[in-house]
Amino acid sequence: MASYDYEIAVIGAGPGGYETAIKAAQLGKKTCIVEEKEFGGTCLNVGCIPTKVLIRTANLVSEIRDASKFAVEGVDPAAVSVDMKKLQQRKSGIVKTLTGGVRALLGGNRVAIEKGKAAFVDAHTLSVGDKTITAENIIIATGSKVFMPPFIAIEGDSRVITSDEALGLDSLPKRMAVIGGGVIGVEFAYLFSKLGVEVTVLELMDQILPMVDPEISSLARKSMEQGGVSFKLGAKVKTVKDNCVQFELDGKEEEIAADLVLMAVGRVPNTEGLNAEGIGLAFERKAIQTNERLQTNIPHIYAIGDVNGKVMLAHTASHEGMTALENICGGYAEMDYDKIPSCIYITPEIASIGLTEAKAKEKAGKIKVGRFPFAANGKSLIEGSTEGMAKVILDEETGEILGVHLFGSHVTEMIGEISAAMASELTAEEVIGSIHPHPTVNEAVGEAFMAAWLGKSINNL
Repeated sequence: MASYDYEIAVIGAGPGGYETAIKAAQLGKKTCIVEEKEFGGTCLNVGCIPTKVLIRTANLVSEIRDASKFAVEGVDPAAVSVDMKKLQQRKSGIVKTLTGGVRALLGGNRVAIEKGKAAFVDAHTLSVGDKTITAENIIIATGSKVFMPPFIAIEGDSRVITSDEALGLDSLPKRMAVIGGGVIGVEFAYLFSKLGVEVTVLELMDQILPMVDPEISSLARKSMEQGGVSFKLGAKVKTVKDNCVQFELDGKEEEIAADLVLMAVGRVPNTEGLNAEGIGLAFERKAIQTNERLQTNIPHIYAIGDVNGKVMLAHTASHEGMTALENICGGYAEMDYDKIPSCIYITPEIASIGLTEAKAKEKAGKIKVGRFPFAANGKSLIEGSTEGMAKVILDEETGEILGVHLFGSHVTEMIGEISAAMASELTAEEVIGSIHPHPTVNEAVGEAFMAAWLGKSINNL
Protein backbone atom coordinates (compact mmCIF):
# COMPACT_ATOMS: atom_id res chain seq x y z
CA MET A 1 0.00 0.00 0.00
CA ALA A 2 1.28 3.42 -0.97
CA SER A 3 2.41 5.79 1.75
CA TYR A 4 0.94 9.30 1.77
CA ASP A 5 1.66 12.48 3.77
CA TYR A 6 -2.00 12.68 4.80
CA GLU A 7 -5.05 10.46 4.86
CA ILE A 8 -7.26 13.40 3.89
CA ALA A 9 -6.36 16.72 2.23
CA VAL A 10 -9.02 19.40 1.96
CA ILE A 11 -8.59 22.18 -0.62
CA GLY A 12 -10.32 25.38 0.56
CA ALA A 13 -11.13 26.67 4.05
CA GLY A 14 -14.67 27.96 3.54
CA PRO A 15 -17.48 26.61 5.76
CA GLY A 16 -17.56 23.29 3.89
CA GLY A 17 -13.80 22.85 3.83
CA TYR A 18 -12.85 23.88 7.36
CA GLU A 19 -15.72 21.99 9.07
CA THR A 20 -14.92 18.87 7.04
CA ALA A 21 -11.23 19.09 7.93
CA ILE A 22 -12.03 19.49 11.64
CA LYS A 23 -14.45 16.54 11.60
CA ALA A 24 -11.91 14.40 9.73
CA ALA A 25 -9.29 15.14 12.39
CA GLN A 26 -11.81 14.40 15.15
CA LEU A 27 -12.41 11.01 13.50
CA GLY A 28 -8.69 10.29 13.86
CA LYS A 29 -7.66 10.93 10.28
CA LYS A 30 -4.34 12.66 9.59
CA THR A 31 -5.67 15.77 7.87
CA CYS A 32 -4.41 18.93 6.20
CA ILE A 33 -6.23 21.91 4.74
CA VAL A 34 -4.92 24.12 1.95
CA GLU A 35 -6.08 27.75 1.74
CA GLU A 36 -4.83 30.39 -0.67
CA LYS A 37 -6.62 33.45 0.74
CA GLU A 38 -8.79 34.01 3.82
CA PHE A 39 -10.06 31.40 6.26
CA GLY A 40 -13.87 31.18 6.23
CA GLY A 41 -14.15 31.49 2.44
CA THR A 42 -16.83 33.55 0.69
CA CYS A 43 -19.40 33.07 3.46
CA LEU A 44 -17.41 34.62 6.29
CA ASN A 45 -15.48 37.20 4.26
CA VAL A 46 -17.70 38.45 1.42
CA GLY A 47 -20.98 36.56 1.78
CA CYS A 48 -23.45 35.41 4.42
CA ILE A 49 -21.81 37.02 7.46
CA PRO A 50 -20.91 40.55 6.26
CA THR A 51 -24.20 40.98 4.38
CA LYS A 52 -26.15 40.14 7.54
CA VAL A 53 -24.07 42.63 9.56
CA LEU A 54 -25.12 45.40 7.16
CA ILE A 55 -28.72 44.20 7.05
CA ARG A 56 -28.85 44.21 10.87
CA THR A 57 -28.01 47.93 10.84
CA ALA A 58 -30.49 48.64 8.02
CA ASN A 59 -33.26 46.89 9.98
CA LEU A 60 -32.35 48.74 13.17
CA VAL A 61 -32.52 52.10 11.40
CA SER A 62 -35.95 51.14 10.07
CA GLU A 63 -37.15 50.12 13.56
CA ILE A 64 -35.88 53.33 15.16
CA ARG A 65 -37.64 55.43 12.54
CA ASP A 66 -40.85 53.52 13.28
CA ALA A 67 -40.47 53.89 17.07
CA SER A 68 -43.62 56.05 17.39
CA LYS A 69 -45.73 53.04 16.28
CA PHE A 70 -44.60 51.33 19.50
CA ALA A 71 -45.48 54.33 21.70
CA VAL A 72 -41.85 55.50 21.89
CA GLU A 73 -41.65 59.27 21.72
CA GLY A 74 -38.80 61.73 21.23
CA VAL A 75 -37.22 60.08 18.18
CA ASP A 76 -36.89 62.30 15.12
CA PRO A 77 -36.92 59.91 12.15
CA ALA A 78 -35.25 62.52 9.94
CA ALA A 79 -32.31 62.77 12.37
CA VAL A 80 -31.53 59.02 12.22
CA SER A 81 -28.62 58.21 9.93
CA VAL A 82 -25.91 55.58 9.43
CA ASP A 83 -22.17 56.26 9.62
CA MET A 84 -20.98 53.94 6.83
CA LYS A 85 -17.34 54.09 7.94
CA LYS A 86 -18.28 52.94 11.46
CA LEU A 87 -20.53 50.26 10.00
CA GLN A 88 -17.62 48.98 7.91
CA GLN A 89 -15.49 48.86 11.06
CA ARG A 90 -18.17 46.81 12.86
CA LYS A 91 -18.43 44.45 9.89
CA SER A 92 -14.64 44.02 9.72
CA GLY A 93 -14.48 43.32 13.46
CA ILE A 94 -17.09 40.57 13.26
CA VAL A 95 -15.45 39.00 10.20
CA LYS A 96 -12.02 39.12 11.89
CA THR A 97 -13.40 37.45 15.03
CA LEU A 98 -14.98 34.62 13.05
CA THR A 99 -12.09 34.01 10.64
CA GLY A 100 -9.64 34.05 13.56
CA GLY A 101 -11.90 31.54 15.28
CA VAL A 102 -11.73 29.24 12.25
CA ARG A 103 -7.94 29.24 12.33
CA ALA A 104 -7.94 28.53 16.08
CA LEU A 105 -10.41 25.66 15.65
CA LEU A 106 -8.27 24.09 12.93
CA GLY A 107 -5.16 24.39 15.09
CA GLY A 108 -6.95 23.13 18.19
CA ASN A 109 -8.06 20.02 16.31
CA ARG A 110 -4.54 19.42 14.96
CA VAL A 111 -5.39 20.00 11.31
CA ALA A 112 -2.19 20.84 9.41
CA ILE A 113 -2.54 24.19 7.62
CA GLU A 114 -0.89 24.73 4.25
CA LYS A 115 -1.07 28.34 3.01
CA GLY A 116 -0.98 28.73 -0.75
CA LYS A 117 -2.74 27.76 -3.95
CA ALA A 118 -3.27 24.05 -4.51
CA ALA A 119 -2.95 22.45 -7.93
CA PHE A 120 -3.16 18.77 -8.83
CA VAL A 121 0.09 17.17 -9.96
CA ASP A 122 -1.62 13.79 -10.17
CA ALA A 123 -4.65 12.14 -8.54
CA HIS A 124 -2.91 11.82 -5.14
CA THR A 125 -0.48 14.77 -5.28
CA LEU A 126 -0.92 18.52 -4.81
CA SER A 127 1.57 21.29 -5.35
CA VAL A 128 1.18 24.14 -2.86
CA GLY A 129 3.54 26.97 -3.69
CA ASP A 130 7.03 25.45 -3.88
CA LYS A 131 6.17 22.29 -1.94
CA THR A 132 4.35 19.05 -2.76
CA ILE A 133 1.98 17.06 -0.55
CA THR A 134 0.32 13.70 -1.09
CA ALA A 135 -2.98 12.39 0.26
CA GLU A 136 -4.91 9.15 0.16
CA ASN A 137 -8.20 11.06 -0.22
CA ILE A 138 -8.68 14.62 -1.47
CA ILE A 139 -11.75 16.81 -0.91
CA ILE A 140 -12.12 19.81 -3.23
CA ALA A 141 -13.93 22.71 -1.54
CA THR A 142 -12.76 25.67 -3.60
CA GLY A 143 -16.13 27.43 -3.67
CA SER A 144 -17.34 29.87 -6.29
CA LYS A 145 -16.67 33.33 -7.69
CA VAL A 146 -18.85 36.14 -8.96
CA PHE A 147 -20.13 35.63 -12.52
CA MET A 148 -19.62 38.60 -14.82
CA PRO A 149 -21.91 37.99 -17.82
CA PRO A 150 -20.12 38.41 -21.16
CA PHE A 151 -23.46 39.22 -22.86
CA ILE A 152 -23.79 42.55 -21.00
CA ALA A 153 -21.52 45.21 -22.51
CA ILE A 154 -19.87 47.71 -20.16
CA GLU A 155 -18.96 50.96 -21.88
CA GLY A 156 -17.75 54.46 -21.05
CA ASP A 157 -17.28 55.71 -17.50
CA SER A 158 -19.42 53.03 -15.83
CA ARG A 159 -19.34 52.28 -12.12
CA VAL A 160 -20.16 48.57 -12.09
CA ILE A 161 -19.52 46.62 -8.87
CA THR A 162 -20.06 43.07 -7.64
CA SER A 163 -21.30 41.91 -4.24
CA ASP A 164 -17.65 41.88 -3.05
CA GLU A 165 -17.28 45.65 -3.57
CA ALA A 166 -20.84 46.38 -2.41
CA LEU A 167 -19.91 45.05 1.03
CA GLY A 168 -17.06 47.53 1.32
CA LEU A 169 -18.85 50.77 0.44
CA ASP A 170 -18.12 53.53 2.95
CA SER A 171 -20.46 56.00 1.24
CA LEU A 172 -23.86 55.52 -0.39
CA PRO A 173 -24.95 56.38 -3.93
CA LYS A 174 -28.20 58.24 -4.57
CA ARG A 175 -29.42 55.72 -7.17
CA MET A 176 -28.49 52.07 -7.64
CA ALA A 177 -29.44 49.56 -10.33
CA VAL A 178 -29.24 45.89 -9.40
CA ILE A 179 -28.91 43.48 -12.32
CA GLY A 180 -30.33 40.15 -11.15
CA GLY A 181 -33.31 39.33 -8.94
CA GLY A 182 -31.94 36.20 -7.28
CA VAL A 183 -31.05 35.93 -3.59
CA ILE A 184 -27.91 38.10 -3.81
CA GLY A 185 -29.58 40.84 -5.85
CA VAL A 186 -32.70 40.92 -3.69
CA GLU A 187 -30.82 41.02 -0.37
CA PHE A 188 -28.63 43.90 -1.57
CA ALA A 189 -31.61 45.74 -3.07
CA TYR A 190 -33.40 45.46 0.27
CA LEU A 191 -30.29 46.52 2.23
CA PHE A 192 -29.49 49.64 0.21
CA SER A 193 -33.13 50.65 -0.07
CA LYS A 194 -33.41 50.58 3.74
CA LEU A 195 -30.28 52.75 3.92
CA GLY A 196 -32.01 55.37 1.77
CA VAL A 197 -30.75 54.52 -1.73
CA GLU A 198 -33.17 54.65 -4.67
CA VAL A 199 -32.99 51.04 -5.96
CA THR A 200 -34.21 49.44 -9.19
CA VAL A 201 -33.91 45.68 -9.76
CA LEU A 202 -33.71 44.39 -13.33
CA GLU A 203 -34.59 40.70 -13.64
CA LEU A 204 -34.80 38.66 -16.85
CA MET A 205 -37.41 36.22 -15.49
CA ASP A 206 -41.03 37.18 -14.81
CA GLN A 207 -40.57 36.77 -11.05
CA ILE A 208 -37.84 37.51 -8.55
CA LEU A 209 -36.26 34.69 -6.53
CA PRO A 210 -37.02 32.00 -9.14
CA MET A 211 -36.05 29.21 -6.71
CA VAL A 212 -38.73 30.28 -4.18
CA ASP A 213 -42.39 29.21 -4.28
CA PRO A 214 -44.00 31.83 -6.59
CA GLU A 215 -46.73 32.67 -4.05
CA ILE A 216 -44.05 33.60 -1.51
CA SER A 217 -41.77 35.46 -3.95
CA SER A 218 -44.77 37.51 -5.12
CA LEU A 219 -45.54 38.53 -1.53
CA ALA A 220 -41.88 39.45 -1.01
CA ARG A 221 -41.79 41.58 -4.16
CA LYS A 222 -44.93 43.48 -3.15
CA SER A 223 -43.49 44.06 0.32
CA MET A 224 -40.23 45.41 -1.13
CA GLU A 225 -42.13 47.62 -3.58
CA GLN A 226 -44.01 49.13 -0.64
CA GLY A 227 -40.58 49.76 0.91
CA GLY A 228 -39.50 51.72 -2.15
CA VAL A 229 -37.70 49.19 -4.38
CA SER A 230 -38.66 49.26 -8.08
CA PHE A 231 -38.68 46.06 -10.12
CA LYS A 232 -38.37 45.66 -13.89
CA LEU A 233 -39.33 42.02 -14.55
CA GLY A 234 -38.71 40.45 -17.94
CA ALA A 235 -35.94 43.01 -18.52
CA LYS A 236 -33.08 41.92 -20.79
CA VAL A 237 -30.09 44.09 -19.90
CA LYS A 238 -27.87 44.79 -22.89
CA THR A 239 -25.44 47.55 -21.96
CA VAL A 240 -24.20 49.56 -19.01
CA LYS A 241 -22.96 52.85 -20.50
CA ASP A 242 -21.69 55.67 -18.31
CA ASN A 243 -24.38 56.07 -15.63
CA CYS A 244 -27.17 54.40 -17.64
CA VAL A 245 -28.39 50.81 -17.82
CA GLN A 246 -29.92 50.02 -21.21
CA PHE A 247 -32.37 47.12 -21.46
CA GLU A 248 -35.18 45.64 -23.51
CA LEU A 249 -38.62 45.27 -21.90
CA ASP A 250 -41.76 44.08 -23.70
CA GLY A 251 -40.01 44.59 -27.04
CA LYS A 252 -39.07 48.20 -26.30
CA GLU A 253 -35.65 49.70 -25.62
CA GLU A 254 -35.48 51.44 -22.25
CA GLU A 255 -32.86 52.86 -19.92
CA ILE A 256 -32.52 53.99 -16.33
CA ALA A 257 -29.93 56.22 -14.70
CA ALA A 258 -27.84 54.86 -11.80
CA ASP A 259 -24.83 56.17 -9.90
CA LEU A 260 -23.82 52.60 -9.11
CA VAL A 261 -24.66 49.31 -10.85
CA LEU A 262 -24.52 46.06 -8.89
CA MET A 263 -23.95 42.99 -11.06
CA ALA A 264 -25.72 40.14 -9.25
CA VAL A 265 -26.49 37.54 -11.90
CA GLY A 266 -25.03 34.64 -9.95
CA ARG A 267 -21.84 32.79 -9.11
CA VAL A 268 -19.81 30.13 -10.91
CA PRO A 269 -17.71 27.26 -9.50
CA ASN A 270 -14.10 28.23 -8.86
CA THR A 271 -11.62 25.74 -10.35
CA GLU A 272 -9.10 28.24 -11.68
CA GLY A 273 -5.51 26.99 -11.49
CA LEU A 274 -6.56 23.67 -9.90
CA ASN A 275 -5.53 21.54 -12.91
CA ALA A 276 -8.71 19.49 -12.38
CA GLU A 277 -9.06 18.84 -16.12
CA GLY A 278 -5.39 17.93 -16.30
CA ILE A 279 -5.85 14.88 -14.05
CA GLY A 280 -9.05 13.88 -15.85
CA LEU A 281 -11.80 15.07 -13.48
CA ALA A 282 -15.20 15.17 -15.20
CA PHE A 283 -17.14 18.45 -15.38
CA GLU A 284 -20.79 19.34 -15.78
CA ARG A 285 -20.56 22.72 -17.50
CA LYS A 286 -18.24 24.66 -15.14
CA ALA A 287 -18.89 22.49 -12.07
CA ILE A 288 -16.95 19.41 -10.99
CA GLN A 289 -19.28 16.45 -11.46
CA THR A 290 -20.14 14.39 -8.38
CA ASN A 291 -22.48 11.54 -7.50
CA GLU A 292 -24.82 11.45 -4.47
CA ARG A 293 -21.88 10.32 -2.31
CA LEU A 294 -19.90 13.44 -3.42
CA GLN A 295 -17.36 11.34 -5.32
CA THR A 296 -15.96 12.62 -8.59
CA ASN A 297 -15.21 10.24 -11.45
CA ILE A 298 -11.92 9.55 -9.61
CA PRO A 299 -13.38 7.73 -6.56
CA HIS A 300 -10.91 8.95 -3.89
CA ILE A 301 -11.38 12.60 -4.94
CA TYR A 302 -14.53 14.30 -3.65
CA ALA A 303 -15.99 17.75 -4.42
CA ILE A 304 -18.22 19.61 -1.94
CA GLY A 305 -19.93 23.00 -1.84
CA ASP A 306 -20.26 25.57 -4.61
CA VAL A 307 -17.58 23.92 -6.77
CA ASN A 308 -19.91 20.99 -7.58
CA GLY A 309 -22.63 23.46 -8.61
CA LYS A 310 -25.53 21.64 -6.96
CA VAL A 311 -26.83 23.95 -4.19
CA MET A 312 -24.68 27.02 -3.49
CA LEU A 313 -25.31 27.44 0.24
CA ALA A 314 -22.78 27.32 3.09
CA HIS A 315 -24.75 24.76 5.09
CA THR A 316 -25.06 22.55 2.00
CA ALA A 317 -21.27 22.53 1.68
CA SER A 318 -20.88 21.55 5.34
CA HIS A 319 -23.42 18.72 5.08
CA GLU A 320 -21.83 17.49 1.85
CA GLY A 321 -18.50 17.42 3.69
CA MET A 322 -19.94 15.21 6.43
CA THR A 323 -21.46 12.95 3.76
CA ALA A 324 -18.11 12.66 1.95
CA LEU A 325 -16.35 11.80 5.23
CA GLU A 326 -18.87 9.07 6.03
CA ASN A 327 -18.03 7.48 2.69
CA ILE A 328 -14.26 7.95 3.09
CA CYS A 329 -14.42 6.32 6.53
CA GLY A 330 -16.05 3.15 5.19
CA GLY A 331 -19.72 4.00 5.70
CA TYR A 332 -22.35 4.75 3.11
CA ALA A 333 -24.14 8.10 2.88
CA GLU A 334 -25.95 10.01 0.15
CA MET A 335 -27.13 13.61 -0.15
CA ASP A 336 -30.84 14.37 -0.39
CA TYR A 337 -31.01 17.75 -2.12
CA ASP A 338 -34.80 17.97 -1.62
CA LYS A 339 -34.33 18.57 2.11
CA ILE A 340 -32.00 21.56 2.24
CA PRO A 341 -33.36 24.68 3.96
CA SER A 342 -32.83 28.06 2.31
CA CYS A 343 -33.01 31.49 3.98
CA ILE A 344 -33.29 35.01 2.54
CA TYR A 345 -32.63 37.89 4.91
CA ILE A 346 -34.95 40.66 3.86
CA THR A 347 -37.67 41.85 6.26
CA PRO A 348 -39.95 39.99 6.55
CA GLU A 349 -37.61 37.03 6.09
CA ILE A 350 -38.07 34.11 3.71
CA ALA A 351 -37.27 30.52 4.68
CA SER A 352 -38.12 27.44 2.69
CA ILE A 353 -37.36 23.75 2.40
CA GLY A 354 -38.44 21.03 0.01
CA LEU A 355 -40.54 21.42 -3.10
CA THR A 356 -42.57 24.33 -4.42
CA GLU A 357 -46.29 23.71 -4.94
CA ALA A 358 -45.81 23.14 -8.69
CA LYS A 359 -42.89 20.71 -8.20
CA ALA A 360 -44.79 18.85 -5.44
CA LYS A 361 -47.73 18.31 -7.83
CA GLU A 362 -45.31 16.93 -10.43
CA LYS A 363 -43.76 14.53 -7.93
CA ALA A 364 -46.71 13.38 -5.81
CA GLY A 365 -49.71 14.04 -8.01
CA LYS A 366 -52.25 14.65 -5.25
CA ILE A 367 -51.19 17.14 -2.59
CA LYS A 368 -52.68 19.10 0.27
CA VAL A 369 -51.75 22.76 0.81
CA GLY A 370 -52.33 24.74 3.99
CA ARG A 371 -51.67 28.39 4.77
CA PHE A 372 -51.69 30.43 7.94
CA PRO A 373 -51.33 34.22 7.86
CA PHE A 374 -49.02 35.88 10.39
CA ALA A 375 -51.70 38.54 10.80
CA ALA A 376 -53.57 35.92 12.87
CA ASN A 377 -50.55 35.19 15.08
CA GLY A 378 -50.35 36.90 18.48
CA LYS A 379 -46.54 37.24 18.65
CA SER A 380 -46.46 38.76 15.15
CA LEU A 381 -48.98 41.38 16.30
CA ILE A 382 -46.79 42.12 19.34
CA GLU A 383 -43.73 42.41 17.08
CA GLY A 384 -45.60 44.76 14.76
CA SER A 385 -44.80 42.48 11.84
CA THR A 386 -47.93 40.82 10.50
CA GLU A 387 -46.96 40.52 6.84
CA GLY A 388 -46.67 37.12 5.24
CA MET A 389 -47.72 33.55 5.92
CA ALA A 390 -46.67 29.98 6.55
CA LYS A 391 -47.38 27.63 3.65
CA VAL A 392 -47.25 23.85 3.99
CA ILE A 393 -47.38 21.28 1.17
CA LEU A 394 -48.14 17.62 1.96
CA ASP A 395 -48.64 14.35 0.15
CA GLU A 396 -52.42 13.91 0.21
CA GLU A 397 -52.35 10.19 1.06
CA THR A 398 -49.46 9.83 3.47
CA GLY A 399 -49.09 13.28 5.06
CA GLU A 400 -45.42 13.31 4.06
CA ILE A 401 -43.96 16.83 4.21
CA LEU A 402 -43.09 17.83 0.63
CA GLY A 403 -42.36 21.51 1.16
CA VAL A 404 -42.69 24.35 3.67
CA HIS A 405 -42.40 28.00 2.66
CA LEU A 406 -42.38 30.81 5.20
CA PHE A 407 -42.49 34.58 4.71
CA GLY A 408 -42.52 36.48 7.98
CA SER A 409 -40.67 37.73 11.04
CA HIS A 410 -38.07 35.31 12.52
CA VAL A 411 -38.80 32.56 9.99
CA THR A 412 -35.10 31.84 9.29
CA GLU A 413 -34.89 30.70 12.93
CA MET A 414 -38.00 28.51 12.50
CA ILE A 415 -37.18 26.45 9.40
CA GLY A 416 -34.83 24.20 11.42
CA GLU A 417 -37.88 22.49 12.97
CA ILE A 418 -39.05 21.44 9.52
CA SER A 419 -35.56 20.37 8.48
CA ALA A 420 -35.41 18.06 11.52
CA ALA A 421 -38.96 16.81 10.84
CA MET A 422 -38.19 16.01 7.20
CA ALA A 423 -34.86 14.35 8.04
CA SER A 424 -36.73 12.20 10.59
CA GLU A 425 -39.50 11.47 8.06
CA LEU A 426 -42.19 12.83 10.38
CA THR A 427 -45.70 13.15 8.97
CA ALA A 428 -48.08 16.08 9.27
CA GLU A 429 -49.87 14.34 12.16
CA GLU A 430 -46.64 14.16 14.14
CA VAL A 431 -45.84 17.83 13.60
CA ILE A 432 -49.40 18.77 14.62
CA GLY A 433 -49.03 16.54 17.67
CA SER A 434 -45.86 18.32 18.80
CA ILE A 435 -46.35 21.31 21.10
CA HIS A 436 -45.55 24.75 19.73
CA PRO A 437 -45.03 27.20 22.63
CA HIS A 438 -47.22 30.28 23.05
CA PRO A 439 -46.79 33.12 22.28
CA THR A 440 -44.35 32.50 19.44
CA VAL A 441 -44.31 33.24 15.74
CA ASN A 442 -43.55 29.53 15.36
CA GLU A 443 -47.12 28.62 16.37
CA ALA A 444 -48.08 29.61 12.83
CA VAL A 445 -46.21 26.56 11.52
CA GLY A 446 -48.35 24.16 13.54
CA GLU A 447 -51.48 26.02 12.41
CA ALA A 448 -50.45 25.79 8.74
CA PHE A 449 -49.97 22.02 9.14
CA MET A 450 -53.51 21.79 10.59
CA ALA A 451 -54.85 23.84 7.68
CA ALA A 452 -53.16 21.47 5.21
CA TRP A 453 -53.82 18.08 6.81
CA LEU A 454 -57.09 18.65 8.68
CA GLY A 455 -58.55 21.26 6.36
CA LYS A 456 -58.81 23.89 9.14
CA SER A 457 -56.51 25.72 11.50
CA ILE A 458 -57.78 26.77 14.94
CA ASN A 459 -56.89 30.45 15.03
CA ASN A 460 -57.96 31.50 11.55
CA LEU A 461 -61.28 31.27 9.72
